[in-house]
Amino acid sequence: MKKKINIRDEFIKLGQAVKLSGEAFTGVDAKYLIEDGKVSVNGEVEKRRGRKLYNGDIFTLNGNEITVISNAENNK
Repeated sequence: MKKKINIRDEFIKLGQAVKLSGEAFTGVDAKYLIEDGKVSVNGEVEKRRGRKLYNGDIFTLNGNEITVISNAENNK
């Protein structure tokens, strides 16, 4: 399933993005999903929850592909 999350800043950290996407209920849940290697960013497993995701980055979790859409340019 393909989803999108909209952010208003230039980037979002992976842990926050996982939570915002609804794939994790809490930040702790997101942390464990990432640390356990269950999240891929742009096709590669990512274990750093602080990884910055920018406009167009795609992360995959639980068979869902989530694209980050940044509205930072529109906020200037």
